[in-house]
Amino acid sequence: MISLEMKQMAVESIREASDSGATERRACELAGISCRTLRRWRESVRIHGDMADRRQKVASERTYPQALTETEKQAVLDACNSAEFRSLPPSQIVPILADRGQYLASESSFYRILRATGQASRRGRAA
Repeated sequence: MISLEMKQMAVESIREASDSGATERRACELAGISCRTLRRWRESVRIHGDMADRRQKVASERTYPQALTETEKQAVLDACNSAEFRSLPPSQIVPILADRGQYLASESSFYRILRATGQASRRGRAA
């Protein structure tokens, strides 16, 4: 992300280059930005009075309150690695646990946790 000072310096440099006879497109290329970015920055100054970044949070910065805790993930791994379920895939483990009235996580969560720990391939005797 470009700092506010760098944006202001780029806009000023491009304006000076344009005043000296250079095309705006070529000045933008030399500054390393697109003409659309320059227009967006100018629009931001016109509407808001500055070039501050007003984008929303990036998806990777979001928090997910419904995500499994480390304790819950460990319970899933313990179940998958137990002697009874060692060689079964999650598609068979989850229904067996459900028949017993025990719900640890969804089948896709089981697969996701196993994949994250490198256990998604054949496990137990099936290997």
